[in-house]
Amino acid sequence: MYKAENLLGIIGMDLKLRDVADLLTVSEATIRRWIADGKIPYYKLHNQYRFSRSEIENWVLSSKQEGDFYLFEKEEHIETLGTQQFGLFRAVHKGGVYNDIEGETKEELIRNAMELIAKDLNLDAEVITELLLDRENLMPTALSNGIAVPHTRDFLLQEAYDVISVVFPKNPVEYGALDGKPVHTLFFLFACDDKRHLHLLAKLAHLSSRPEHLAFLQNSPTKAELLEFIKQWEAKIKPREATTIVP
Repeated sequence: MYKAENLLGIIGMDLKLRDVADLLTVSEATIRRWIADGKIPYYKLHNQYRFSRSEIENWVLSSKQEGDFYLFEKEEHIETLGTQQFGLFRAVHKGGVYNDIEGETKEELIRNAMELIAKDLNLDAEVITELLLDRENLMPTALSNGIAVPHTRDFLLQEAYDVISVVFPKNPVEYGALDGKPVHTLFFLFACDDKRHLHLLAKLAHLSSRPEHLAFLQNSPTKAELLEFIKQWEAKIKPREATTIVP
């Protein structure tokens, strides 16, 4: 059985400039440009840039929701990936794909989905469901264009890998997205590491920002079809050496 982990210390953890650049797969120069343009939340500690993990997570969600997603304006703007290039593929491979999940509300949908996901991952369905709903009460995890990424800040998998379980509801569900669109695809995100959680969240936001990707997801692909699609997409993201600037 996986166990919940208290992340109060991690939630407030500060990230350095190079950490955020790595997590969001851009160069340090790009992060500095976003700071200068007022596009990313930050603070200064001893004259060095620092970033709150929770604020960066909310920024990823809200930036995408507002239709002004700064992270990945074009695919060629993805500058660094390193060993995380196929992280999304591996996480979905570890999870499942669940079709025609019923639920007239967000809460019903999450509860019904977790009954299946928890069983497959050996999780406590009731505990994880409550953590997921608590996160939704803080801020809806809908990105935009019918995509949501349910996750919780108070849980990490006690394994050396991440899991993403994909759910296609029987009918789109109102989710509280800023663009007002009901959700047709949910990526339930369970990471084993706090930084990898943020990296996968950003990558999912990028994946769901392109019309052709959304059209594919709306057809409720099988797990094999989804994995092949993600593998081909991640393979196109060519890593290159990031610009390193000492803060």
